[in-house]
Amino acid sequence: MNRQTISNEVSKLAENAHALVDATADVAGEKVGEARRRLAAALERGREIYGQVRAKEMEGVCAVDKAMHEHAYEAIAIAVGVGALVGYLLAHRCNGKRE
Repeated sequence: MNRQTISNEVSKLAENAHALVDATADVAGEKVGEARRRLAAALERGREIYGQVRAKEMEGVCAVDKAMHEHAYEAIAIAVGVGALVGYLLAHRCNGKRE
């Protein structure tokens, strides 16, 4: 799944959980109240974790961007080398099947 799909699914889950909490607001009972508190706490913790993951992701993206700018020629050389190696291996594999 891509990041946008995951984000959409998490948002839907949070919306449904909030709707459940709101729908059970008038229901009395110790077990229901405890379940609502646990669900609200889980939603809050999920929001915090999502924020932390998002921040780490941005740090990683910035680090890669900075490294690519500082070592552009090295990155290009590595990409060309990997591409040439993959091309050689694929060409060798295809030639072996013809014989």
